[in-house]
Amino acid sequence: MHIQRTLNIGILAHVDAGKTSLTERLLFDTGSIDRLGSVGAGDTRTDTSPTERDRGITVRSAVAPFVVGSTQVNLLDTPGHTDFLAEVERALAVLDGAVLVLSAVEGVQAHSRLLMRTLRGMGLPTLVFVNKIDRPGARQDDLLTDIQRKLAPDIIAMTAVRGLGTAAARTVPESLADPAFGSRLAEVLAENDEALLARLVDGPILTPEELHTALADHTAMGRVHPVYFGSALSGEGVGALVDGLTSLVPPAYSASDAGGREPRGIVFALERGPSGRKTHYLRLFSGELAPRQRVTFHRRRSDGAYDEQTATVTRLEVIGRPNEVKGPLTAGNIGRIKVADIRVGDQIGKPDALDDTGQPRLPTPTLQTRVRSRTDTPGAAARLHTALQSLAEQDPFIDVRVEQDGATSILLYGEIQKEILAAELREAFGLDAVFEPSRTICHERPVAVGEACEEMAYRAPGPSGFWATVGLRVEPAPQGAGVFFQYETELGALPPAFHRAVEEGVRAGLGCGPRGWAVTDCTVTLTRSGFVGPVSTAGDFRGLTPLVLARALEDAGTLVYEPSSVYEVEVPLDALPAITTALTGLDAEIHQTRGGDTCWSLTGRIPTRQVQAIERQLPGLTHGEGLWWSRPSGERPCARWTRIPPPKHPSA
Repeated sequence: MHIQRTLNIGILAHVDAGKTSLTERLLFDTGSIDRLGSVGAGDTRTDTSPTERDRGITVRSAVAPFVVGSTQVNLLDTPGHTDFLAEVERALAVLDGAVLVLSAVEGVQAHSRLLMRTLRGMGLPTLVFVNKIDRPGARQDDLLTDIQRKLAPDIIAMTAVRGLGTAAARTVPESLADPAFGSRLAEVLAENDEALLARLVDGPILTPEELHTALADHTAMGRVHPVYFGSALSGEGVGALVDGLTSLVPPAYSASDAGGREPRGIVFALERGPSGRKTHYLRLFSGELAPRQRVTFHRRRSDGAYDEQTATVTRLEVIGRPNEVKGPLTAGNIGRIKVADIRVGDQIGKPDALDDTGQPRLPTPTLQTRVRSRTDTPGAAARLHTALQSLAEQDPFIDVRVEQDGATSILLYGEIQKEILAAELREAFGLDAVFEPSRTICHERPVAVGEACEEMAYRAPGPSGFWATVGLRVEPAPQGAGVFFQYETELGALPPAFHRAVEEGVRAGLGCGPRGWAVTDCTVTLTRSGFVGPVSTAGDFRGLTPLVLARALEDAGTLVYEPSSVYEVEVPLDALPAITTALTGLDAEIHQTRGGDTCWSLTGRIPTRQVQAIERQLPGLTHGEGLWWSRPSGERPCARWTRIPPPKHPSA
């Protein structure tokens, strides 16, 4: 069978909507697997780890291909829980389209709204699959109204349901040849298309072929979202969904993106086999990649800068291609690769070019916790740190660090991650870990220019001093710019090892600012340097630089910024005063209110540390009728901290 095109499709949903069951059904119905697995039995194709199978949830994204006609579809089953937002957004960066799964019983849920908002912001072609039509309490017409009001205004139901809410529920595909359906579809399409609107007003009537072309065009642009009803367990309606995927979603990249162009791609997932062998998943956006090819990959640091490495592709397998069929990985496809030292999140090709594709930048975690071994046996702490480093290869955003007292700390998106990490440490490494209570991560940013300098005459407390001269200037940089280090001294004034030591000292010093938080979004300039050979060592510069930097930061003054989240909350009219009071009491900003006679919606920004508090209060304040969603969205000055005045000290 000749494959003419490849589609990379993500299956996304609120937890328990049935996306893993839908993935299993798609693979079974298209002949990719010969037995239908189930979440309850723990034998699904994409939930492979013991943690996923025991808990019945998806933690890591997985890729599973199937073929329909001349189209290969690579399905990405993604986590449904908000604590694994980074895993979901890594998957979004490699997709051509998405299927958002809803439950016909529970309907539109908070995380569904967050996902659709992200998908629409990206302009990603998105189909909606309403699952569980055979469950008691399943809805159709009023659910379509909710989808239109809460998810996207421009939707069109491509199937109708007979026997809704019963075991005999069946779907009936709508026909473009049906004048009534054609008229409804044309009205939806005309909302964003003046030419179609003119045809509706002046004629002639659109033909079924013209309607299909227009629907495909508007779906590809993310303007219209076809809705399919069905049941992943029975398979009802799944065939119509497959037809929609293959006929309405175009591949984002074609064969023309391969020839003669630099390979560009992103590593978005890691699979670890029973023997511990690691396989990385790479989506290629342009160019070609072949075994034994040398590639340069870039890794984004927490300060926003990139590290660059070059290595050889030692193993390459194209997803969906039989092993006996040889050839390179081409643009638009996904491959399993093995490259020394590569990890999830690494980018092949120029990183700024990838950032310009419009894909989302991953939000950084907002919580930090310390981890320790439950036992005090010799070497337990070292084994725990090594195991966490191994898990960080799957999720680099946990950012394993060693604290000054030797303890290990990690970053998190939510408390559920602690449970998952504890289970993975126990199952994969035999380690019993204890996680301390989490704290919100803040950052410091300088608010003015500060300078400091120390000459070799300076002596640190203790019997020895630093045989080095270091002068530094700290300046604010735009928010989100990260950290930049530059030289004002003459090039070659210091030996290369001393230059590296100064840079290392700057990085170390920025890890803890005057208020105890990491400093970011600044430019640090080496303004003066000196040494005495052969007495001076790199250790002198590495030790003195953080001390000088601390004085420069004090001279500049800093503000503490805390993570914030954008939110939207829907509440009954009678609960509006109570919600407004609660939000204000939690330092939230209310940017907009809108509503009607029975329901009001509020949007704004809230400190991320207060999100759990308002989520706990919401059911009681709204009689269980409130709906909340939020997502991390940058930082804002923390009201609990003020500017640090420049200290009074003699100039160096």
